Formats: sequence, C-alpha cells, structure tokens
Amino acid sequence: MLNENEIDYLEQQIPILAETATKQAFWQTLASGDSVIIAKDGELIEVFPDGTRKVIKNIEKPIKVTQRFFQVNK
Repeated sequence: MLNENEIDYLEQQIPILAETATKQAFWQTLASGDSVIIAKDGELIEVFPDGTRKVIKNIEKPIKVTQRFFQVNK
C-alpha cells in the first residue's frame, strides 16, 4: 500500500506524463503522414507532415484559469 507522500509524488507526475504523451502523439501522427490540428493564438491551425501550416479559422483566445487546490477530509 502506498503512503500519502508516495501518492502525492505520483499525482504530481501526472501533468508531466500528460504533456509528454501529448507531444509524442503529435509527432507520431505527423510521422505517419497525417496532419494535426492545434489551437494557437486564437486560431485553429492544421499542421502538415512537411511542416506547412494552414489557418482553418479564428477562435476565441483561451481564458487563463487560476489553479486551485483543496483537500477532502477523511
């Protein structure tokens, strides 16, 4: 059984693992010859395997959300 510190440590790794998995999927998709759609600076952009980019449409820029933490008492 994991103790509280071990669980906290593992939970802290989730954002890092998610970022790594997302980047890997991005590059694997391009390497397979398919395009990828990303959102950047208020635009939806299609990225092609040869590196070219095509703006698909303008979108609203994202709203920054302040991260909040809370703890549920056991």
